Amino acid sequence: MSELQLRWNAIYALFLRETKVYFREKERIVSILVSPLLFLFVVGRGLSGTSPVPATTYEQFIFPGILSMTILFTSVTYGLYIVWDKRLDFLKEVLAAPISRSTMFVGKSLGGMVGGIAESAVLLAIGEAFILRSSLAALATALLLSALVAFATVNLGLVIGARMRSMEGFGLAMNLLTWPMFLLSGALFDLSKSEGWLRLAAYLDPFTYCVDLMRKALLGWSLFPPAWDLAAVLLFAAGGMALGIAAFGTLSQAD
Repeated sequence: MSELQLRWNAIYALFLRETKVYFREKERIVSILVSPLLFLFVVGRGLSGTSPVPATTYEQFIFPGILSMTILFTSVTYGLYIVWDKRLDFLKEVLAAPISRSTMFVGKSLGGMVGGIAESAVLLAIGEAFILRSSLAALATALLLSALVAFATVNLGLVIGARMRSMEGFGLAMNLLTWPMFLLSGALFDLSKSEGWLRLAAYLDPFTYCVDLMRKALLGWSLFPPAWDLAAVLLFAAGGMALGIAAFGTLSQAD
């Protein structure tokens, strides 16, 4: 068996294991949708804000941001499984296998993407039934983008999980990272009308471009040129991957 084939087999085995773990926890699939549905049907209708996008409601305007939020929280939370693997000694078995840390990371990352994509598909179906009026092409594009956003954000969860030894520490680090990323991204408001310091913080937030790209796909409107958004998201994904591989390189069987 060639080295390349060995790598692909290892990636597939890790991907398959993580996918099975996710779909066995059906209550997690339901619970993760509670927050986005509250944002859409309670906050969205309760605030009744104005939308900068012509001929759209405030609910429709924030939907791409809430969709992106679901991917963010689902994907980053996946890093908690690394902490569990450390406790269950499954990580030791993987580390003992004749595969590189980068191969291990890619397998874990691809497996972690499944949750974000699955949650996106469910939320898109709900959105199309009650909120959106998008074409099939727009929905398909949004689902494809969800895979890219999931890959970019699941890497962050893996970086945190590789560094943490306790679930409490992971939860604290995750909240400190994800909530500012979401709230500064313009998911719930029009960035063009924000104060200067808030706009600057949003421009430095890589998740802003994930939301903007998703808004372009579903509503046909974006604050930045789509090429800028796509380049920023790809850079975000590449940076997270580099950090993740470096973090996995520090793992040892003593963890």
